[in-house]
Amino acid sequence: GFDAGELSEESPDDWEGLDASAAHIANFLSAEPSDVKVGIGGFSMGAAMALYSATACALGRYGNGIPYPINLRAVVGLSGWLPGSRGLRNKIQVSHEAARRAASLPILLSHGTCDDVVPYKIGEKSAHSLNIAGFWNLTFKNYEGIGHYTVPKEMDEVCNWLTTKLCLEGSR
Repeated sequence: GFDAGELSEESPDDWEGLDASAAHIANFLSAEPSDVKVGIGGFSMGAAMALYSATACALGRYGNGIPYPINLRAVVGLSGWLPGSRGLRNKIQVSHEAARRAASLPILLSHGTCDDVVPYKIGEKSAHSLNIAGFWNLTFKNYEGIGHYTVPKEMDEVCNWLTTKLCLEGSR
């Protein structure tokens, strides 16, 4: 895992831990056959990891410079946040390839408005940071009155979103 710190803009990001966790997930996913559409999703800290992986995928490398090996096709983050939002826009915009990958990667974020663990404002800010960095294929959904947990409606919407974004309609 990695250290989530205090969840504020000012808190330092645990880059080593983030890279190690992202690499662990990517290595696991790289065992998939090439025709499989690979995506990452998670809840809370898992969502932070999924979003960090999304930025690594767009940049084509981890924070430590090692190439990111996976072509992510979809990213889902539930009740989470974006680690390393500072400076992300600059990193993405200096590379035409990174900007292209960022713009085309489908991301679904959802957050309960009454989350007492990862405040809704942080989820909203993360969505905004991704958007201004060039992740334009992004959907942000809020769930009124919901705390730090998921509800069946949210899970249904995740399934529908994935089905649409990954063109899985005919494959059920």
